[in-house]
Amino acid sequence: MLTSKEIETAKSGDKARRLYDARGLYLELSPRGGKWWRFKYTFSGKEKRVSLGTFPDTSLAAARDKHEDLRKLVSSGIDPSAQRRALREASETDDLNSFEMIAREWHAQRLATWSPGHLTTLSASLIVS
Repeated sequence: MLTSKEIETAKSGDKARRLYDARGLYLELSPRGGKWWRFKYTFSGKEKRVSLGTFPDTSLAAARDKHEDLRKLVSSGIDPSAQRRALREASETDDLNSFEMIAREWHAQRLATWSPGHLTTLSASLIVS
């Protein structure tokens, strides 16, 4: 098991290096000095990896907490990387369906039919530019 002291003093060489903690959790050291927490797991017979954050932004304790949450997902039959992808896509869909996006689309479709006075009033009320 890794200690905070080992992580802080760890240096990478010419190649990427890994410091293993336990059960698939490891710290990847890049040649440029970056330190990334990763979780390596097997799902449906395929080896997969998921990032848990960077050190020191994500501490050892936080990485272990995230790691345990992801291990529970894997043990219950859920692929963490697929779940992240689905959440990201859902978030992007929510952004596309925001009031602002819909108002801008509506505004663009009807722009040619409005008088300048109506356009000024409507733009001011919707804050559409």
